[in-house]
Amino acid sequence: MTQMTQTLTTTPPADDLVVPFHCDRCGALAKVRVVLASGSDLVFCGHHAREYEGKLRDIAVDIIETDGEQRISH
Repeated sequence: MTQMTQTLTTTPPADDLVVPFHCDRCGALAKVRVVLASGSDLVFCGHHAREYEGKLRDIAVDIIETDGEQRISH
């Protein structure tokens, strides 16, 4: 019988963690992030951002086009 030994490998910590955004409406990769006055946000794919654009402009503090990812720096 062969004996197996465990090997522990570690990955050096990354400077940034990438978190994908997904549309709040359909789950597709988000293209637009809408920041509200309360500080919360909504994210939408291109299709839903265009569909709700008029209403979003009425309630948004900021509208940010994204590449579908949020970078979180440590």
